[in-house]
Amino acid sequence: MNLLSGQALCFSCDAQPILDGVDITLTGGEMLGLIGPNGAGKSTLLRLLAGAITADKGMLTLEGRPISTFTPRERARRIAYLPQMSEIAWPMSVERLVALGRIPHLEAWQHPGPYDTEIIDRVITETDLLPYRDRPFNTLSGGEQARAVLARAMVSEPDILLADEPVSALDPAHQLDVMTLLSKHCEAGHSVIVVLHDLNLAAHFCKRLKLLYRGRTLAEGDANQVLTPQNLEKAYAIEMNLSAGPSPAPFRLPWRRLNN
Repeated sequence: MNLLSGQALCFSCDAQPILDGVDITLTGGEMLGLIGPNGAGKSTLLRLLAGAITADKGMLTLEGRPISTFTPRERARRIAYLPQMSEIAWPMSVERLVALGRIPHLEAWQHPGPYDTEIIDRVITETDLLPYRDRPFNTLSGGEQARAVLARAMVSEPDILLADEPVSALDPAHQLDVMTLLSKHCEAGHSVIVVLHDLNLAAHFCKRLKLLYRGRTLAEGDANQVLTPQNLEKAYAIEMNLSAGPSPAPFRLPWRRLNN
């Protein structure tokens, strides 16, 4: 059974179709990469899967059960959503912000216990935020803020993490760090759906890609099946540089993270 499944999902805004009959499945331990040009419907699909919006048509299930039958608390324990931009106006410390991710697992007015603290400390370390744990969130750079909100999502230990362009504000080293963290999250048995514009990262880290174009699925499969010259030309109006070698050679990462 699929962990998450959507059939014929449709969504419109101001009578304009954004998603038109999209099917999507996610299995345990899988990282699915959502790719496609701007306006293809990627962020809308992620928001729909997170429950932030409701499909006009179609069925969405979690482990075979309609997702609408889950309470908000149940859903928050199972699915974490990381939007593109997270604006936090008040001067909350990074540690307090990250700790908010444990709320779905706590009773009302319950303080984090030793297990919660252990998870918070581990994730802050893994996301390279130790030097900033006492800093106000709104004093951080864009890349540091991106890592902080990712840490908040990860400490909830979700079965499914939905991440919308989590590396767009990061330098190459921290892009690799974040994608590696998401990979480890999947290796631990959890699942990730990640929206990416960097096709190299998508091909390298995601075993399965879903290419959206004008609200529909243009292609789905591994990098060899999806990142073809024909699909890239139709979706992005770009031509593959085959002088770099046959597909998917052009999508190999040209660098790796140094061990400090």
